Amino acid sequence: MMKKWVISLCLLLVAEVVWADLRVAATVPNMGMLAREIGGEFVTVTVMASPDRDAHYLEARPSMMAALRRADIVVAVGAELEIGWLPAAIRGANNRRVQPGQPGYFEAARKVELIGTGKPADRALGDVHPMGNPHIYMDPERLAAVGDALAERLGRLRPEGADEFRRNADQFARAVSERMPDWRARAANVPGVLLYHEDADYLLHALDVPLLGYIEPLPGIPPTASHLRSLVRDLSGKDGVIWSMNYHPAQAGQFLSRELGWPSIHLPAQVSMDGNAESYFEMIDAWVQALTKVD
Repeated sequence: MMKKWVISLCLLLVAEVVWADLRVAATVPNMGMLAREIGGEFVTVTVMASPDRDAHYLEARPSMMAALRRADIVVAVGAELEIGWLPAAIRGANNRRVQPGQPGYFEAARKVELIGTGKPADRALGDVHPMGNPHIYMDPERLAAVGDALAERLGRLRPEGADEFRRNADQFARAVSERMPDWRARAANVPGVLLYHEDADYLLHALDVPLLGYIEPLPGIPPTASHLRSLVRDLSGKDGVIWSMNYHPAQAGQFLSRELGWPSIHLPAQVSMDGNAESYFEMIDAWVQALTKVD
């Protein structure tokens, strides 16, 4: 009896190890959403940055290190979006599984073609990203391609879930494909958008909407009075929409809205901490709806 009990206990422990959830540390809520959608019942996701914070300017915190210490995989945006805090948090976590170069280190930006590449790494030009614009999650089709790559990576870590990961990635991609024609139709003939920062470029590119400029004179540099006056001078008499993210200061957009007579839209770039695919689609839909506010 004792021998049978020991064998049963061993089998139970082995089963728990095999079927234990993959622990995912996602840098931002959109990456957490994608990990949940692709990983399904096989993953437990912790998001390290809240949706109301600009991921450019965070600092490594003990809570981030704790999440990374427990993680089997970190899912990051990449292209140096998290350069100010993720490397330090990974070092502090002392977890070999999530070190760059390991299967447990995943960068979304490495899985798709980036826009804005080839810029010199010169801080005099502002908060530039020489690798390219990192804000790929604002393009649903690129995010679906990242989902395909993430399904393959999760399958390497949990082979028993590989088929489910692939099905989930295909389902997310189909949902994007079903929505893109409507989003593009609603965005057709929009005269253009003035952005605060380069973080919505991918969505404008996906919708074929003209980019009219940036409120920031250089990436990451607050707008000056002279730059705002030059925007008013250059854009007066034209139609457009002013877009900014919920973590950007609103005053400059409000000033330009008064001077140009354009609507100024302040919306989130990330889903909630526990957001799902529907949350993401609703967020993109809100940005598309904002385009229709042009008089």
